[in-house]
Amino acid sequence: MHHRATGKAPAAAWLRWLPGLQMLRHYSPGWLPKDLLAGLVLTAMLVPVGIAYAQAAGVPGIYGLYATIVPLLAYALFGPSRILVLGPDSALVPIILAVVVPLSAGDPVKAITLASAMALVSGLICIAVGLLRLGFITELLSKPIRYGYMNGIALTVLISQAPKLFGISNPGNGPLRDVLQLGRSLLDGKANWHAFGLGLGALLVILLLKRFERVPGLLIAVVAATVVSALLGLEANHGVKVVGSLPEGLPGFTLPLIGFNELATVLIGGTAVALVSFADTSVLSRTYAAKTRTPVDANQEMIGLGLANLSTGLFQGIPISSSSSRTPVAEAAGARSQLTGVFGAMGVALLLLLAPNLLRHLPESALAAVVIAAAIGLFEFKDLRRIYRIQRWEFWLSISCFVGVAVFGAVPGIGLAVLIAVIEFLWDGWRPHYAVLGRVDGVRGYHDVGRYPDARRVPGLVLFRWDAPLFFANAELFQRCVLDAVARSPTPVRRVVVAAEPVTSVDVTSADMLVELELALRAEGVELRFAEVKDPVKDKLRRLEVLAAIGSEVFQPTVGAAVDDYLQEHGVQWVL
Repeated sequence: MHHRATGKAPAAAWLRWLPGLQMLRHYSPGWLPKDLLAGLVLTAMLVPVGIAYAQAAGVPGIYGLYATIVPLLAYALFGPSRILVLGPDSALVPIILAVVVPLSAGDPVKAITLASAMALVSGLICIAVGLLRLGFITELLSKPIRYGYMNGIALTVLISQAPKLFGISNPGNGPLRDVLQLGRSLLDGKANWHAFGLGLGALLVILLLKRFERVPGLLIAVVAATVVSALLGLEANHGVKVVGSLPEGLPGFTLPLIGFNELATVLIGGTAVALVSFADTSVLSRTYAAKTRTPVDANQEMIGLGLANLSTGLFQGIPISSSSSRTPVAEAAGARSQLTGVFGAMGVALLLLLAPNLLRHLPESALAAVVIAAAIGLFEFKDLRRIYRIQRWEFWLSISCFVGVAVFGAVPGIGLAVLIAVIEFLWDGWRPHYAVLGRVDGVRGYHDVGRYPDARRVPGLVLFRWDAPLFFANAELFQRCVLDAVARSPTPVRRVVVAAEPVTSVDVTSADMLVELELALRAEGVELRFAEVKDPVKDKLRRLEVLAAIGSEVFQPTVGAAVDDYLQEHGVQWVL
């Protein structure tokens, strides 16, 4: 019995890292037809979208299909969500473009090498996040900042695809320069109006049919544009750019080797991809976990996403993320498990092996319409209006992120978004709220005398509450505020009690400040005490040698107990 138990334990441990295999152990045969049908439906959408996003990202369309096949297979094995669909994504397009275009100089081989290297960086970061159980960092960006960043991304995508809609080559020099270049090209008569007509028609079909969830508007638009292009010979007769024949065959293992001078740019771009992809994937995964009532491990989700990116980087693909447009397609088609993605990947692979000429007449302007439609779906205005109404300064933070992305591009923009997020996080702790407390008749407890001017203060006692952790940035302010409260007291002060329940942490700087404060107060004949200090904070104060300097008998369990102790020790007559 003992040997049998120990034999099973390693197998169970390995299966924990392979959710796809775990799923197969409990797979219901009745799911197979539904997964197969959903996979075939998904294939019809994966092909045009994969090509469109790859071209929008500055690499040949075939690599978007490679980035569809390999990640779906990897995620089916390592991903915990039964319904999530991964692949090239519109939110990643401007980040990849910002790295690929300047460094590749129009060389498609160099372009995919750079994009694959970014996928490797993103994959390694996501795997590290999952292994270190740091999935919570997806919450780093607040909702207004996410809105601003995604609105900026959406605008950047629109600007980058607008020239393709007119049949004009896009230099990809940045949002502002691209707008100016497009304006000059239109004034110079370089637009191909046949391409524009097809692209605009495809865009309108996609947007009009988007409200009908079970109608494949994207597929209808792409097929219609391809048929019209082929029947009218638009490529030969009117110079409309088309996808052309796809290379026959499947992706091969290739290590993307880049130059040392390109490393920093690729690392920054890959990190930006990781942040966007694991934030999107985390939100989408939690949404469908709640919808399907199946728990999902956020850290395993990061590992699955990371391995999917790692695999696409090693098999000539571009960085990928979860898809908020293709996942609902799989769900609506009846997907029951990760096998839907496997069947979808097999469908794309069969297309490359058996029918590489099927999309030969697909106009590039129609692909631009696919990307533009996706970008329009990224915009968020409704909730921003609500934020403007209830919290004006967070609205302007969102606008700052939007402008940063739109003006400087996706990669600097995400750096700005993270910087603003950190500043936003630190601000409340840097200059937090604090209060002197008193007793309010008819209200239990002790309350801010600033809000209750009639509050009664204990003679000779300052009750001081600090509503933040104590750390290097606010230590000096804390000391100054305590001394100011002592100076402003209506009666000579004998004791200061810090109501420290909101204080969740201290560091070396603030610990040294507390020792200095105690010495300064003692020189004035004032005692320093603390109430409601959490045990972990007490442990830190002991470890940082604060208690050795000011004594260990300075704590009271509650503010009320601290007041009682003061009244008793100093013989003060005061009616509670």
